Amino acid sequence: MENKNNVTEFILLGLTQDKTTAKVCFLLFLVLYAIIIFGNLLIIITIKTSERLDSPMYFFLSYLSFLDISYSTVTAPKLIYDLLVGKKTIPFVGCIAQLFMGHFFGCTEIFLLTVMAYDRCVAIHKPLHYTNVMNKHVCGCLVTASWVGGFVHSLVQALLTIQLPFCGPNEIDHYFCDVHPLLKLACTNTYVISVLVVTNSGLISLTCFVVLAVSYVIIMVSLRTYSSKGRLRALSTCSSHVTVVILFFGPCIFIYMRPSTTFSADKMISVFYTIITPVLNPLIYTLRNEEVKNAIKKLWSRKVKRSET
Repeated sequence: MENKNNVTEFILLGLTQDKTTAKVCFLLFLVLYAIIIFGNLLIIITIKTSERLDSPMYFFLSYLSFLDISYSTVTAPKLIYDLLVGKKTIPFVGCIAQLFMGHFFGCTEIFLLTVMAYDRCVAIHKPLHYTNVMNKHVCGCLVTASWVGGFVHSLVQALLTIQLPFCGPNEIDHYFCDVHPLLKLACTNTYVISVLVVTNSGLISLTCFVVLAVSYVIIMVSLRTYSSKGRLRALSTCSSHVTVVILFFGPCIFIYMRPSTTFSADKMISVFYTIITPVLNPLIYTLRNEEVKNAIKKLWSRKVKRSET
């Protein structure tokens, strides 16, 4: 244990060692990160300024967009910068902070997606009681609970990792600091901690996924009493959420619901849920939602009129 503080920084091996590939990835991820910021900010501004989008569904969607920006910002800027430098380093404290923030925003997003499924379930299964059940106070409490749950989860992950002794080597075969790659570098037996990590992360992902599945089973059963037009409208709204859930939960379950081992495909799968999914979310929720598209058009037309005057 006296060698515990030997490692003051970690070396990230990154996505690729090939300089040509790194330059291509730099341009690609720079564009994608710009789309993440612009697309999700556009959704937040549109929802906040549109009176027609004053409903629980869009209230949760605005927070989902904020989480997408925050979650991708934990890793994307560092990844983009590291693609242009030779030696990719991160201080020990910065590594733990990145681990904490990544799990904080990621777990909060998982809880929020589960809350959004519950919201749709109530809206379709009990439409007459929807406004009473999902009032502003309840919506605020659900969002707060998601943030608190994400914080507790990430705090546990960080505390389990930070107390490990790191004597060297200090090379992380990843483009950001995460629990599994760090456990491989610890100079002690990490079996118990790896079980706790998998239990913590895996159970959250699995439990939320089961709740989501049950919610949509109830939704499918309830839709049998709807008219064809009402059924299509409800399915259009729910399909957007289902797509986002599959894109986000699939990679997370693959990464965190297994023993503390790493595979060569982990880095590309991590790119999918840290960058690709936050890019796709604004497109999914705007292209498949007429109310959001109309609100964006009105927002744009108002800005055009102001610029003309």
